[in-house]
Amino acid sequence: MESMKKRVLSSLIIYTVIIAGTALIFYPAQASPLQQGSDSNPPERVVKLIFIHHSTGENWLSGGYGNLGQALADNNYYVSDTNYGWGPHGIGDRTDIPDWEEWFRSGSTPAYMEALFDEGDQHADYTRTGADPGGENEIVMFKSCFPNSDLEGSPNDPPSADGWLSVGHAKYVYNEILSYFGQHPEKLFVVITAPPLSDRSNAANARAFNLWLLNDWLAENDYPYQNVAVFDFYNVLTGNDGHHAFENGQEVHQIAKKDTLKYPSGDDHPSRKGSQKATDEFIPLLNYFYNRWQAEKPTSLAPISEDTSGDSSQADEYIPAAAAPELSSLIDSFDGVSPAGTNGWEAYWDEGTPSSLDCVIDPGAGSSGNALRLDYQIAPYSWGTCGMYYDQAQNWSGSAGLAFMIHTGQSGGVLHVDLFVEGTDGPESYLHELELTPRMEEEWVQVGIVWDYFQRVEWEEDAGTPFRKDDQISGLAFGFGTEEENLEGVLWLDDVGWMIPREDVGEEITTPAEPESEPDSQEGPEGFNLPCIGSLALPIGLVGAAYFQRTITKKRK
Repeated sequence: MESMKKRVLSSLIIYTVIIAGTALIFYPAQASPLQQGSDSNPPERVVKLIFIHHSTGENWLSGGYGNLGQALADNNYYVSDTNYGWGPHGIGDRTDIPDWEEWFRSGSTPAYMEALFDEGDQHADYTRTGADPGGENEIVMFKSCFPNSDLEGSPNDPPSADGWLSVGHAKYVYNEILSYFGQHPEKLFVVITAPPLSDRSNAANARAFNLWLLNDWLAENDYPYQNVAVFDFYNVLTGNDGHHAFENGQEVHQIAKKDTLKYPSGDDHPSRKGSQKATDEFIPLLNYFYNRWQAEKPTSLAPISEDTSGDSSQADEYIPAAAAPELSSLIDSFDGVSPAGTNGWEAYWDEGTPSSLDCVIDPGAGSSGNALRLDYQIAPYSWGTCGMYYDQAQNWSGSAGLAFMIHTGQSGGVLHVDLFVEGTDGPESYLHELELTPRMEEEWVQVGIVWDYFQRVEWEEDAGTPFRKDDQISGLAFGFGTEEENLEGVLWLDDVGWMIPREDVGEEITTPAEPESEPDSQEGPEGFNLPCIGSLALPIGLVGAAYFQRTITKKRK
């Protein structure tokens, strides 16, 4: 164990800061899910929905064209939308596939999402009936426009951080933004695939990518919950024989025989007929997505702590209810007994600066008993960490990821979650950065991080590659690193454990036999003139790195 610790500490001597979004799944405390959700009945109450779109979406919403706005209203949804010119920094202008990283995985994401969840206005012309029920938008629909079906590359390209509109980069973007959706199981996110083009050049790529989104995206990421859904708008518009609907109690996806736009309107904006077809198939499917998502939400709230004073005024101190990861077993519940094969949790920090970090068992402070308390003060360009190391490397491949409860004394800053691995060519280190949110300050929050979200640290070979869950784990740590600012505070951790893989992730969607395709038909020019164009500017990612040599002090708990 001592030699392994020395290797771990030598890795900590080199510190890298990367300004990036959070890649995680986290969930508040959970009660048992309801046994429902296999129907397409409208919600029993009015549900607020926001649609991120441009001109194709505007046509789809509009009365006398796609009539989606009226159909949504008829099904108990109160619809608002974003369009060109909307939002902080004009983010509404940018809806290409690569732009979703700026929306859902950037330093501006909190501001964008606050505005999005609070938006209650119309930015397109469509029918909206009934009064605003109040509260935030619960459903977020988002769609890129038809230029995004002109994807370069090859149909089977793997995810790639490089590129712009390509199959590989599109997969990468959707993998990245999935992390934000996992942070908000109280919201339903509905991906509307980009509509097809008339041009056949990259049609096979578009088809392959959208099938990946529908069938493989969530499964490949071990995404365990039902707050993300995909509607294959693309497929519905590629032929009379192309369908994505809910029929006879099941989701039905039938691939059209052609990969190009079946319903043009004089250009590549879908026609009135195609848009109405999409509405007819989408509404029952959205109801199904909604019911399935609601079935996962609990019926009751769990108290933060027991009230022994008999004061009923404390009855409103509850954790918001939503789905949480199911655990196979705990690594450490902090009951005073160190996990087998370890010396328990130990603190390390950068002695060459005013930094300090202390980690101790805090009796009775946890979500269900004791907790691990971290008090930290990290100077600029410095670090501190609390780690646990095994005598013999562990195989955690039977689990989907790491889970734990967290509660902070303040919001702000980033918690580093580290995995130390006995690789075939020597020790390896993997990092996941977890943003400390206001919600964590208000209550205990359960965090689940699937294994793929741990990335090889920047200073090692193969930097940025994901952790392979069949690798041997030699240690686990929680800590902090800073670039230009001090970081100071306290947090508590409880019930560190393993997430159980969901067996039903990636279940096949029913695909009936294809009927004979109908002859192509075209409609005359119609609809709106607002162009559907690509974004004019790429989002800028800031990467900063600080490499330095320090000495370290070790302090046992």
